[in-house]
This record gives sequence, C-alpha cells and structure tokens, in this order.
Amino acid sequence: MRKIILASKSKARRDLLKQIGLTFEIAESNAKEGRGLKGGCSGLVVDNALKKARSVAKRYDSGVVIAADTLVLVGKKIIGKPKDKRDAFKTLKLLSQKPQWVYTGIAVIDIDNKKEYKDYEKTKVYMYRLTDEEISHYLKWASPLDKAGSFDIQGLGGIFIDKIEGCFYNVVGLPLAKLAKILKKTGIKVFKEF
Repeated sequence: MRKIILASKSKARRDLLKQIGLTFEIAESNAKEGRGLKGGCSGLVVDNALKKARSVAKRYDSGVVIAADTLVLVGKKIIGKPKDKRDAFKTLKLLSQKPQWVYTGIAVIDIDNKKEYKDYEKTKVYMYRLTDEEISHYLKWASPLDKAGSFDIQGLGGIFIDKIEGCFYNVVGLPLAKLAKILKKTGIKVFKEF
C-alpha cells in the first residue's frame, strides 16, 4: 500500500478522504498562497494547490501528496477565508445577493515516480437572500474562519443554499470524482477489489 499524505489542515478535506475509504497522514503545508488573478481563478487555485503539494512533497522520500486550494469568486472579487467574524458577516451578506463561483484546484504529486498531476473544478452556488439576523445567528453557531466564503455547505451553512450547478464536493473543498481519476493515474484505486 502506498503512503498518502494530505497537505491540508482542513477538517472538511480530511472527512472527505475518510468518506471514500482512504488511509492517510496529514502534513501541513507552509506554502504562501497567491491571490493575483493574472491566470484566472482556475490558474490561481491550481498554482496554490501545486505550491502546497510541493512544499510537503520535499519532506518525504516516498508516497503520494494531495493538496487543494479553494476560493469563491463573486463578480471580479475573490473571497477567501474571512479575517474575523465581522469580515465573515460582510462576506455572507455579499454572497446572499448574487450567485458565486466556487473554484478548487487539486494537485497530486507521486513522489516515487516524480510526477505531478493537477486539475480544477468550478461550481456555481446560489444562496437565498439572508437577513442580518440570520447571518448573526449563523455566526454564533458556526465557525466561519477556516472556510472560503465563510460558510460550510455540508453543515449549518447548507440551509442558506437555494441550489448549486456542478460538484457538491467541490464546494466542501475537494472534488472527489476528479481526485479519484488523478489517484488512479498514481496506482491508487479508491474502489479496491474484495
């Protein structure tokens, strides 16, 4: 069995990998994420994911490193993780007024075979219009500070969602179908034979 390393401290990403039956260890990346849109959102999230994967891969002699980066785009404004609850409030107010795109870049490095794989997913998210009271109530019960866009679609934030177009797991932070296809190229099959 090959060693799988998740280059992320995200609880949502850990839960998703467990959900599809992977055994892995966690090694937090120390890469600095970019926020410039020169190559567009897809290029930005893929570059950030690759930086994270490379920063972790150089600490290992063997294995497969998985990294991801997620951001939200409203119009031409990039929304990442909020600085504080006040920032989260403003973000949720903005997101509830118009549809947004959620982008996640994936990077997988096969250390043993010296190969890098990368891809991205984008999903359109429509929220209901939120009142100030609803946002304040949500922020009392949820922890938005570790979430791009300040909400968790798989948790309490799911009640804000009218509909999505695209991959649900992308909005959680890791598009599982794309990841499984990449892992297959490294010899890791999500569906094991019994």
